[in-house]
Amino acid sequence: MAPISVNIKHAGKTHAVQLDTDLPPAVFKEAVYNATGVPVDRMKVMVKGGILKDDSNWAKITPKPGQTLMVIGTAGELPKAPEKPIVFLEDMADEDLAGLERPVGLLNLGNTCYMNSTVQALRAIPELQVALGVPLRDLYANLSRTSDAVNPASFLNILRQVNPQFAERDRNRKGSMGIGGGYAQQDAEECYSQVLNSVRDVEVPDILIRPGAVNSGQRKRFVEQYMMGEMRRELSSPEAPDEPPTVSNEKIMKIECNINSQTNYMHSGIMSALTSVISKTSPTLGREAQYTQNSRITRLPSYLNVHMVRFAWKADVQKKAKIMRKVKFPTTYDAVELASPELKEKLLPASRRLQEIEKERAERRKVRKRTKIALAPSGLSIGTQGSTAVSGEDVPIAGTESATPAGGALEDEEVYRAREKKELESLIHPDLKADVGSSTTGLYELVAIITHKGAAADSGHYMAFVKKSVFHGPPPTLYTGSAADNATSTTNPENDEDWYKFDDDKVSVFPKEKLSTLDGGGEDSSAYVLLYRSKDL
Repeated sequence: MAPISVNIKHAGKTHAVQLDTDLPPAVFKEAVYNATGVPVDRMKVMVKGGILKDDSNWAKITPKPGQTLMVIGTAGELPKAPEKPIVFLEDMADEDLAGLERPVGLLNLGNTCYMNSTVQALRAIPELQVALGVPLRDLYANLSRTSDAVNPASFLNILRQVNPQFAERDRNRKGSMGIGGGYAQQDAEECYSQVLNSVRDVEVPDILIRPGAVNSGQRKRFVEQYMMGEMRRELSSPEAPDEPPTVSNEKIMKIECNINSQTNYMHSGIMSALTSVISKTSPTLGREAQYTQNSRITRLPSYLNVHMVRFAWKADVQKKAKIMRKVKFPTTYDAVELASPELKEKLLPASRRLQEIEKERAERRKVRKRTKIALAPSGLSIGTQGSTAVSGEDVPIAGTESATPAGGALEDEEVYRAREKKELESLIHPDLKADVGSSTTGLYELVAIITHKGAAADSGHYMAFVKKSVFHGPPPTLYTGSAADNATSTTNPENDEDWYKFDDDKVSVFPKEKLSTLDGGGEDSSAYVLLYRSKDL
């Protein structure tokens, strides 16, 4: 329904204000504040049935064009233009940028948390923002240029035009003309998939293509290369051993984690989804037979989407119901077990060595931390052999022997990283190195989560959780033709294991220790969509 013009009467003056019944009353109150100067927290808008509340239903109030509403409250100072002109991030000094470290949220425009959580989760893919065109690119640009919550109305309108399902009305709230009063809640996983589908024609820019990658003469699509894997499915029947198996290949945007009464871990749910039993007519037996379908991944993308299948159709009540079961998910995931034998053989050399290197990195961090703690109280200094000088004696720091070079103290971390990267690149299979946007190790780290809170599939609340390192870590690796990698250091800050929680316009820090509270097990927030990123070398 299009906005209508109503009159607001306050302190003997009348003001014309636009009222959109598709938006919550809080939006209208903000417009009243802009017209009258009465702060929202001490404003009373008199409507049919009493005072307008934030949860009032416009369908019951039935406002009409030209209607006059009385506003009670003492006016404060009207909003003024900022004393200082707006300064964009690229023009700010370092000290000014320090106060804008925390990313901003998105306003809820009435049951749009599903879209807000999708947009925030996709920010964990910096390469996507490099490749994007309008309108999603414009929305991300706005999010990065302000310290206030952003209104996503333009993007929402385009989303509903391209995907009419997201313009569905809430049938439980009737408007004045008998149609749905407001927009219905939608499924965040469906929105996530539809947004990615809508940008499937976006091409991979040249700056993201590593030297030596295969050039078939055709422009590569970003979503297909970076976010889609390939699955091989083999269908065979133990009842007909002489019948040759049916093999099919398909591209996939996500892998599913089936949840049943025995599912406790994400990996077991995924493995369960890769093996299924179906009934179909056997051409050799001439009757119905049981077939087993075994699926394995033949290509792993840089970004792996995992869908926790938490909503299932219940025939007895004729509606979708939420599966509350607690299912633990890992922050690092080894997807090599999901791979076909051929792909597994290509992944294993680099995968195994990267796991060993990560253990060595963890040990070096412990050594540096212990050294720092040991020296801090007394202002001691490290000797040239990685020991502390106390009263003229060399006292080695416990546990440093295995992490330091045989010849002495730890080298600069950048030296280790450069050496490790060179070694790992030599272990990557040529086929994987030439495949733009593929995972070269099969090892992933969790970077974003979309959660659902509530008991019903068609209601509740969606939120996004994104790892802090996504916003404060190094940018994506960029290439210019055959130029060398110009990315910055891959050494992340110590606090990068914490997360940001995006609850519409409210953004807060979410400690890594609390991630286990998103495993599910009740009506509180449960992980629904998980985004994993292939680990950097």
